[in-house]
Amino acid sequence: MSLETKGWNREQMAERVALDIPDGSYINLGIGLPELVAKFVPEGREFIYHTENGLLGMGPAPEPGKEDPELVNAGKKAVTAVPGASYFHHGDSFTMIRGGHIDVCVLGAMQISERGDLANWSTGAPDAIPAVGGAMDLVAGVKTIFVISQHTTKNGIPKLVKDCSYPLTGLKVVTRIYTDLAVIDITPEGFRLRELAPGISFAQVAEKTDAPLISY
Repeated sequence: MSLETKGWNREQMAERVALDIPDGSYINLGIGLPELVAKFVPEGREFIYHTENGLLGMGPAPEPGKEDPELVNAGKKAVTAVPGASYFHHGDSFTMIRGGHIDVCVLGAMQISERGDLANWSTGAPDAIPAVGGAMDLVAGVKTIFVISQHTTKNGIPKLVKDCSYPLTGLKVVTRIYTDLAVIDITPEGFRLRELAPGISFAQVAEKTDAPLISY
């Protein structure tokens, strides 16, 4: 069996993230892969999802044909609202973020350094289209930052690196990384393996990480 048939798929990665979110947390989800986390709430827990365009109590995506064009997340994708949800001004939403009232944020990444530096908004190339959104506010104001991402780019280039070469979103902001191959913690010593995905070995993860990887 090839490496490509092992590990976690996108939804399994999102479900794995949800398992580490404490009960009762206020959570913000980044655009793209992080949005899948909204589909998973472990039994016995309650999550309150926040989106920076002004909704607290965001639910998962609606069934096809039941979309409300006025009910979308920050990525302009249709969502639902759970009972008791509230709506508010965009400015008030960022006040919640900057004031430290959001417990967990799940973001995607282009690169993460072994110190927890995050680059997720631009490659820095002259023709790159910047897409920072609220990421810089989120990494500065949210208590815990989880990253969910493929371990490498489509071309096999490691995203977990010793030093980021792309413009930074924040310095030393990432707590934990969830990839298709493993769960990895950011520690003072660098990347530390927390959990391997099914069928994946430590050697395989280390080979695709462009910085030293510490075992369990």
